[in-house]
Order: sequence, then C-alpha cells, then structure tokens
Amino acid sequence: MTDTSQHALWNGPAGEAWVEAQRILDQMFAPLATHLVEAIPPGDELHVLDVGCGTGAVALAIAGRLEPGGHVSGVDISAPMIALARERAQHAGLAVEFIVADAQQHAFAPGRLDRIVSRFGVMFFDDPVQAFGQLQRAAKRGGVLQALAWRGPDENAFMTTAERAAAPWLTLPARQPAGPGQFAFADRAQVEQILTAAGWEDVEILPLDVVCRIDRADLATYVTLLGPVGSALRNAPLDAAARSQVMDAVLQAFAPFVEGDAVTFTTACWDVRARAW
Repeated sequence: MTDTSQHALWNGPAGEAWVEAQRILDQMFAPLATHLVEAIPPGDELHVLDVGCGTGAVALAIAGRLEPGGHVSGVDISAPMIALARERAQHAGLAVEFIVADAQQHAFAPGRLDRIVSRFGVMFFDDPVQAFGQLQRAAKRGGVLQALAWRGPDENAFMTTAERAAAPWLTLPARQPAGPGQFAFADRAQVEQILTAAGWEDVEILPLDVVCRIDRADLATYVTLLGPVGSALRNAPLDAAARSQVMDAVLQAFAPFVEGDAVTFTTACWDVRARAW
C-alpha cells in the first residue's frame, strides 16, 4: 500500500486513538448510523460496501438487517481500526468482510455492489474523483451511493471547540479546507462536481442536521484522544501543571454543550446521494 500521509496518519497514533475511543464515537454518531442503516431495505439480499468503515459500526448494523444471502463489506485504510472491526464481527457472529485498503486505489470487483455507504469516510481521499470513479465502477447499474460528510466548520462549532480553546498553549496545524480532512466536502457545488466527474448520476446533496451526544463523563477522554488537540497533547512537551491548565480551559469551553450528564450538539452534514448508470 502506498505510504501516503493519510495512510501514515490512520495507521499510527490517530488510528489507535479511534480504536480506544470506539465506544464513545459509536455513541456519538449512533443517530447517523441509524440514518444510513434505515435507508437499506430490510431483509434484502443486497451487496453493500461501507467506505471508511472505521471500527465497523455501520457495516455491522447493516449486516444485522439483511437476509442471509446479503453481503456486507467494509474498507478502511486503517489496519488498527479494521482489526477491531473484525473482532466485533466475530463476536457478533456476523459474516462481514473487512478490508484494509485505500478505496481510491483498491481493485473492487466491477459491477457487484447494490449500495455504497459511508459515515464520514469520504473526505480523506487525496484524489476524490479517482476514488469515486473506482466506487462507481464497482457498483451495479442503478446502484446507490449514500455518504454523509461534514458541512463547514462555521456550522459545526462543537468540532472546533477544543482547538480554539487550546490554541494559546498548543501549536496546532491549520485546517486545510481544500485538502483531505474533516471539512474537505463543505462546498456543496464542489462535491457535486466531484461526483459528476467520477461518473455518478442523479446526484443529490441534501443538508442533514442531527442531534448527537456523548456522556459528560467521557468528554475529557474524547478531547485527549481525538482531533488536533488530542494529537498535540500526545506530542507536546507539557508538564503536568500546563497540561491541567489546557484541559481546564478546553473543558470549560464545552460548557454551552453540556446538559446535565450529557454533552449534546447538532451535526451539520451533507447527505450525499447518487446513482450509478
């Protein structure tokens, strides 16, 4: 596999952090997983691919919805996350095929897939037109793509709260909206151009706003493991007092999202849909 920056990122500490945070992330994004799963006709013998499947929550939920003749696979660049996904599938007794691969380069069997889904897994391609072209060729005629992607940071204040609060103490990388990353698909027109150039038709890009939550007791773990702040805290030469100061400031910054024992926020996403012909 090509050692791209995304490969290095998701097979290093970032991928391991997502494995450690699997329970928190599954809880956080459960309503979005439900949104994708409920779009799959129950009981159908479909072939479904989950792109950027991470630790497997969406793929496993879809597998539990299909008839025995159905087939679900998940692809992700992160070996640590795929290893956990395979463990979860075995524990649940679900025959889901999980593949460690870069979806923009992987040689999928042509014309096999009825459905391609993704929950926040499509914004990290170095060449999104190539990636969606690969996926389009893997779909059957009439096959359906449904992917969730973040809208812009201005509509997702929760996702940038930690880095804004920690900025006085930590050196954080600047967001690159045009490159691979969380908000790479914020521009609706650009996403439509990508899919059209990749050969998809009947493209729809619909706003989707969903309330998500985590337990308040998990907030500090979430902050220290994930995102730019989690990465910086792993690498920054901070003594205990400075680290405590950073965490106090960050946790206080999340106060507007705290409701009792829960941390609640609204995800501002695009629900991206298209069809292969």
